[in-house]
Amino acid sequence: MDLEGATGTLPPPDLGSAFTNSPMGVALTTPEGVLIEANAALGELLGREPGTLRGTTLFAVTHPEDVAGAVAVCTGLQESRGRARHECRMVRSDGEVVPVQVTSSWVDGTPGVAAPHLVLVVEDVTDRKALEARLLHLSAHDPLTGLPNRLLFRDRLRHALERGHREHTPTCVLVLDLDGFKAVNDQFGHPVGDAVLVAVAGHLASVLRASDTAARLGGDEFAVVCENTERADAEVLAARLREAFPGSLSIGSTTVRVGLSIGIGSVDGGVDPEEAQEAVVREADAAMYADKARRR
Repeated sequence: MDLEGATGTLPPPDLGSAFTNSPMGVALTTPEGVLIEANAALGELLGREPGTLRGTTLFAVTHPEDVAGAVAVCTGLQESRGRARHECRMVRSDGEVVPVQVTSSWVDGTPGVAAPHLVLVVEDVTDRKALEARLLHLSAHDPLTGLPNRLLFRDRLRHALERGHREHTPTCVLVLDLDGFKAVNDQFGHPVGDAVLVAVAGHLASVLRASDTAARLGGDEFAVVCENTERADAEVLAARLREAFPGSLSIGSTTVRVGLSIGIGSVDGGVDPEEAQEAVVREADAAMYADKARRR
């Protein structure tokens, strides 16, 4: 088929149809952001009839926390007369919040024909945001137990120490290690060992306070950050953990025996966080190994 000859006999594409039938939300606005026209896709995204949007602004359907940023983008375009891209949240008519990416372009007016205006392309990025959130979660959490990993543990510890430095409150760290875990893996296999680790994580979650952060550091080693906690309170928490951990666990039809060694490190309020972070973990580690030696 001769495409060049064929297209030469057809009228040019209807640009108005491209606006109307675009699969993404498209809007024309004044330089100040007042909506002149909105297409069907934008109306569907917002749960509104496109015609009802005329004369309003997208700021009116933007999440209140994101309005200032959207207004700043609009103001910047009036100065730069270029293009800008930003992300924000919009609120549908049913109250559902939708994350979007908005690409805005300045269009110079034509004297006597059209005034300067903005063209906005609004893209629903819900799926991308969900994927980003999942990837972020996976990067900071242990995939087996769901607990924070070593990276997030360090971040939470730094946060607790920084608060302690500002407010002169103490911080404690508990390091926990399972006794006899290698024998469990050797005797029953790694699937049972994994189930033991998941069960231990569940015991930790059932005992800790909302302000505590439990983490799996790797292997059979766990840790807990206790923010704004005196050492005596950390010792009470350690005792509760021992009580909650019975020394044997039922994994399906299999009963395995594992013990728990616990060490505590503590930092007084007002200590420099950079100096304290490694020291408090070393103290807890040393105390845990001493506890393991006593238990043997």
